[in-house]
Amino acid sequence: MLKGLPTTAHDAPVQPPRRRVWRLLLVVISLAVLQSTTNVFYAQSSTHTSEVPLNAQEILDKCTLLNVKPGPPPDFNLRKQSDRFVAGTPPTLIKNASIWTGRVDGLEVLHGDVLLDGGLIKRVGHIEQDVLETYDDLTTIDAAGAWVSPGIVDLHSHQGVDSSPELRGSDDTNSLKGVAQPWLRALDGLNTHSDAYKLSIAGGLTTVLVLPGSANAIGGQGVVIKLRPTDARTPTGLMLESPWEINGTVYDPSLSLRWRQMKHACGENPSRVYGFTRIDTTWSFRQAYETARKIMVSQDEYCAKATSGEWSGLGAFPDDLQWEALVDVLRGRVKVHNHCYETVDLDDMVRLTNEFKFSIAAFHHAHETYLVPDTLKKAYGHPPAVALFASNARYKREAYRGSEFAPRILAENGLSVVMKSDHPVLDSRFLLYEAQQAHHYGLPANLALASVTSTPATVMGMDHRIGFIKTGYDADIVLWDSHPLALGATPKQVWIDGIAQLEHPYTVTKPSAAQHVPERPNFDKEADAALKYEGLPPLEPVHANSNFIVFRNVSSVYRRQGQSVKEVFRASAEGEEGVVVTADGKVVCAGSMVECPSSLYGNHAEILNLEGGAVAPGLVTYGSPLGLGDITAERSTIDGYALDPLTDEIPKIIGGDSAVAAAVDGLQFGTRDALLAYRAGVTTAIVAPESYGFLSGLSTAFSPGAKHKLEKGAVVQAAAALHIGIHYGAGPSVSTQISALRALLRAEVKRPLGNLVKKVKKGEMTLVVEVESADIMASLIELKKDIEEREGSTIKMTFAGASEAHLLAKEIGEADIGVLLTRPRPFPGTWEQRRIMPGLPLSETSAITALIDNNVTVAIGIEEAWQARNTRWDASWAALESGGEITKAEALALASVHVEKLLGVEVDDIESDLIATQGGDPLEFSSKVVGIISPRRGVVDLL
Repeated sequence: MLKGLPTTAHDAPVQPPRRRVWRLLLVVISLAVLQSTTNVFYAQSSTHTSEVPLNAQEILDKCTLLNVKPGPPPDFNLRKQSDRFVAGTPPTLIKNASIWTGRVDGLEVLHGDVLLDGGLIKRVGHIEQDVLETYDDLTTIDAAGAWVSPGIVDLHSHQGVDSSPELRGSDDTNSLKGVAQPWLRALDGLNTHSDAYKLSIAGGLTTVLVLPGSANAIGGQGVVIKLRPTDARTPTGLMLESPWEINGTVYDPSLSLRWRQMKHACGENPSRVYGFTRIDTTWSFRQAYETARKIMVSQDEYCAKATSGEWSGLGAFPDDLQWEALVDVLRGRVKVHNHCYETVDLDDMVRLTNEFKFSIAAFHHAHETYLVPDTLKKAYGHPPAVALFASNARYKREAYRGSEFAPRILAENGLSVVMKSDHPVLDSRFLLYEAQQAHHYGLPANLALASVTSTPATVMGMDHRIGFIKTGYDADIVLWDSHPLALGATPKQVWIDGIAQLEHPYTVTKPSAAQHVPERPNFDKEADAALKYEGLPPLEPVHANSNFIVFRNVSSVYRRQGQSVKEVFRASAEGEEGVVVTADGKVVCAGSMVECPSSLYGNHAEILNLEGGAVAPGLVTYGSPLGLGDITAERSTIDGYALDPLTDEIPKIIGGDSAVAAAVDGLQFGTRDALLAYRAGVTTAIVAPESYGFLSGLSTAFSPGAKHKLEKGAVVQAAAALHIGIHYGAGPSVSTQISALRALLRAEVKRPLGNLVKKVKKGEMTLVVEVESADIMASLIELKKDIEEREGSTIKMTFAGASEAHLLAKEIGEADIGVLLTRPRPFPGTWEQRRIMPGLPLSETSAITALIDNNVTVAIGIEEAWQARNTRWDASWAALESGGEITKAEALALASVHVEKLLGVEVDDIESDLIATQGGDPLEFSSKVVGIISPRRGVVDLL
């Protein structure tokens, strides 16, 4: 039985007259049934009479409700106004738009108008003038052909229960009080003050399913919310179709029951928290479901007697508040969302569904689902949908076989695909980016857009009102500055319940190509290999056999020149074909076919057609432990963490407090993240020892495509920069950490740390400070100035991380400090990151352009190893968001030469690596990296 939650008068809709008629009719029928059964009872012999209890009608009502199925009321499509309508909201006309409706399997595109009124979509397509003339206060927006889509829907989020910035009292994601707790509700921990709400709306997000975490086998019930703040200012006010409001003030559950959502989890997470094995966890599921099954059977038997008039000795209706939600799962009234990665767990859950006869709405994370689609189809009731990340994988054993081709493969097997954020694991503001990547790797465009709109709406049982642009649906609409599947697509405006959410949206003009669906590269071989090798296809590059490798049909060539990147060739004339000729891994000619004739290489060259692609400098990554581990969550596969002199007792055998860890000593080659990064054009990775504290150690630069450390060119530079970190909550106070740095730079320090500090003071080695807070940066600027005046030399300093650097852009520029943003699309994950510059559409400029405008050398990096492969998209995004201020060449520099400069890596221009892309330049979604030209290693790798 469901339990009621009161709602505010503001949120309660007026009950339609037709619904009141149905309620009256139901009462009449129930009374008639009651009278009939009563007459039967008293017609029996006097020795077997049964007195009807006073609450008989209540009991019969409960029994009737057991058979009601979830879904909208029969008159839902007749509504004239949304239950979430806010009085005074003006009607809005979006005219001259390209409208992706989500209808016809996501294939329908209309060119016309969308009329919003009463919190609903009133008309779509061609709207007659006489209809528009009925409005006196119509707000009109000319889309000028721009794309309009339904609001983005996130099927898996912890927004509000895991709040931003993260504070000790803001994480209500998990309970550690029991392994199976279906009675818990995410609603009861939903924080309305998280900074993420506004940011997510700025990414086009309108509706979110907030789920409990995955520490428990059964973690509790989720809640569907819209992100628009309401006058109620409460979690209840955010809810969409609250399933707990059955006290008659909002809706009649006898006519239509609202879906509930529930979180399950299997595999590593419950095991890690409770010390379980998989067999323990599976038993806990069976035990919980058997408890629910017994309650359900007792209810059914009770109601069979009640409806037959067998009242004698019947007693109270059998119910249990703790288990009623799981009973409703068995009755098909709850959407089960199952955190489940590996084949063994997927198979366990499918068997469980058939044992207890319940359905799973979606498997989430589900990294191995693409390997066993037929197993999913054997689930009870219907095949679950699959909610995925696009490229986030390999962070634990369960995710090790994850593939970027999973969405494509699942769709080809007829399974519904959803892309999700798991916010704040991924910032849900950029959930659309997950769909864009899925499309890049082969998911058809219609399904890619549906994966964040209509499909999740359908999976959560809300497809009668959200996820589509359709007359009568909620007015949740996004107007985009480019095609939604184009990289960097940004809302010009977002409407939730017909209310515009962006007060002063900032926009830039995007290239004309961005208004169309990007072309997809051909990844057929790679997708086939993912299946053939069960998620672990060979990734090692293959050295070209020929001495001469010739790249033809080249549209442009970019080369590094000192600390910048320049475009040195562009095929300007129609039909002009560029050529890049390499010999023994070195470029011997780049230009037109006239400038690089075939006589240079003869008939023995291997020729690759780039189909309008480009040759450009290899990309450089920094910020993650790439190269220091294979599976982040597995201690046996990672280098570990450096001991810190401020918090740890460091053994004398390694130098005590003056010991310095060197990343080069812990390098691992051949890791899957490194090889995937290499295949995506990252030819140099720079990594510092992992550290929780003040002193990290010496970074190193290496080739992620090399086989081992001793291979030629594998280590680009053994010692790059000296790294420290200064953060709030890192142990000693911030003032203590800065004092420690001041003491290092002023006093004589024992070797080996002392030698490195001397190099820093002389300007011979870069000092990289991992720092987020502008207040700490201000102290560091003063400290740098003080030391330079004392030493009479210039210190090379770089701020890495640097979420709040834009607040001191002028001062950082004047202090000649570089900034390496490891989160180029920022997010206020912690308190010291809270003052971000969010970028479009919330701020006129980004942190990158704000710093560049103040003469700061800027580079971009990452935080986690799996992100390295997406470096070129990060660079492209920066250029697109700048509105032309950052050219393609400058964007490439952000992710290559600038990274090396700011981290003290010295590379000869002639010896530096190049990448070859097919189908477009490295910054275009249509392109694919097909070759690496490595002069320093003397090879050309074909990918």
